[in-house]
Formats: sequence, C-alpha cells, structure tokens
Amino acid sequence: MTLMAERPVISGTTPRSGFEDLLDLLDELHVPDGYKAEIIRGSIVVSPWSKGYYTRVMKLVCNQLEPHLPAGHIIERAPQLFVFPRVERAYGPDIHAAHERTYETSSNHLDGEGLSFVAELTSVSTRDEDLTDKVETYGKAGVPLYLVLDMQEEQAIVFGSPSAKGYEVRFTKPFGEKLYIPDPFGCTLDTTGFQAPEQEAQEQNEA
Repeated sequence: MTLMAERPVISGTTPRSGFEDLLDLLDELHVPDGYKAEIIRGSIVVSPWSKGYYTRVMKLVCNQLEPHLPAGHIIERAPQLFVFPRVERAYGPDIHAAHERTYETSSNHLDGEGLSFVAELTSVSTRDEDLTDKVETYGKAGVPLYLVLDMQEEQAIVFGSPSAKGYEVRFTKPFGEKLYIPDPFGCTLDTTGFQAPEQEAQEQNEA
C-alpha cells in the first residue's frame, strides 16, 4: 500500500522540505495493526509485518553476529525508524546494528548513517525495494554491511564495501550454506534453518 501525500501548508518563517513533512505525516499516521510504514521514493509505503517464522530466522542472525559486533555496538530487532534526509528515505529494517550512542536519543527518527549493519527479510510486497532502493540507499549512506535474506528465493545476499557509487562487494549463498560476512564483522553466517516451515514450503511448491 502506497500513500502519496501532498505537502501541507506550514506557517512560520523556517523553511521545510517535503521529506520533513512526510516524516511528520508518518508520525501522525494510524497504521493498521500488523503493518509498518516507511518512506520510499517520496511516498509513504505501508507493508505487512513479518510472518511468524521470520522471528526464528532473525534470532538466528542476531545470535550469530552479536559476538562479532564492533566495540560499543549493539544489534536489535526492535522496530526503529532510521532516516536518510539527503536521499529522502526512512526505513524500518528487520534487524539493525549501530553504536549504542545512535540509540541515545528521545527522537523516534534515528540517524541512518550511524548504522553498522542492516538486514531485511523479504516478503512478496517488499522484495523489490529490499533488492533495489535499499541497496542503493544503504550503500551510498556508507552503511558497512547490508544483508538481504530473500525468503522467496531462499538465498542470502550480503553487500559490503560501500562507496559513493553504492556497494562494491556482493556475496550470495543459498539457505543451508555458510555466507561470509565481511568487515567490520569478519565472520561467517550459517544459514541453516532459514527456510520456511516444512508444511508451508510444501504448500508453496504445490501452488
């Protein structure tokens, strides 16, 4: 679901951007239960929350990566909104890691450039953005690592070495194999157990 918002008329002398107005609208938006809202390509995009078994997968990722976090960094699955004002994006990643000072704010808009790691678990409705818009944004913002768990294709993709042009390194492994996670983590991620429950997988194959 995509909401196109016209820029409201704001009184006062301080100039505002359309992105700031979208952030305000996002804060005031009554999102239906079971959905989250992000700002992508100048629009508020509302998408469903994760399937139940995604929780198991996210926990497996966090448990494996936490021992390899850079000093002073923490990894979380709690819903947080990270903003990228220069490219007018605001994302709520499934998993995020950053220095603990990034979270020391009373604002619910966190600094996207403070991220050291982001992971997204794709769904049918979010897969395109996860593999295109977010790859470009995270890479150009200098986020060291971006992990995409493609739940539809059952493969893990990690992007590393960010630059002004985006990520310069990409590794891909099918679920069930070990994926190298570059610096600043410098470890391997075992993707065993990332697949859908056996009954659901059978139903998808029969569909």
